[in-house]
Amino acid sequence: MIDLYTAATPNGWKVSVMLEEIGMPYTVHHVDIMQGVQKQPWFLALNPNGRIPVIVDRDAQNFSVFESGAIMLYLAKKSGRLLPRDTQGESRVIQWLMFQIAGIGPMMGQANVFHRYFPEKLPAAIARYQNECRRLFEVLDRQLAGRDYLCDDYSIADIANWCWVRIHFWGGSSIAGLEHLGAWIERLEARPACQRGIAVPHAVDWAALECDLAQKESAVRGMVTR
Repeated sequence: MIDLYTAATPNGWKVSVMLEEIGMPYTVHHVDIMQGVQKQPWFLALNPNGRIPVIVDRDAQNFSVFESGAIMLYLAKKSGRLLPRDTQGESRVIQWLMFQIAGIGPMMGQANVFHRYFPEKLPAAIARYQNECRRLFEVLDRQLAGRDYLCDDYSIADIANWCWVRIHFWGGSSIAGLEHLGAWIERLEARPACQRGIAVPHAVDWAALECDLAQKESAVRGMVTR
């Protein structure tokens, strides 16, 4: 049994979607990042960096794993699913997983911060991150030309990238004209396990987030920018 400590964010979805895809039993523990629960001592004992998600494998002497990419690799190895077993195939998937971790995640995260959350509008910063997101989206689009998934077979690389790219609108980045990428997003959106995974620990109410951000004392803005 896996205990999953998570919140409704792209990095959290990466793990919940994967758990749904491989059908591994798990128990969800909602970490209220708005209240700073991730900084409490009990959580820091699981992840010294104070970030979600974290898993604890109760079948492996309560072994804990933090960092979403590391968790995905651990679960892939444990289940024998969503990661090729041959050396080159495994390497290809890990390369595209790292592409998300090193590129898509950080750049989209900064686009979100400067476009949505930062109290001052800094056009140069917004343009810099939105443009870089677009460049990365174009890389994905080219990779997806002629194939359904990033490495031909569905894998953790698809899950990791999709969990971020699917909310491109939140950072103001466009996927207009990227037909292969758009079709891939829809392909994953149609998977039942993906739909279940992005509802963990709860569905995101984007309209409610917009309303909060319109307030002078926005709780969401305070949490993201402090």
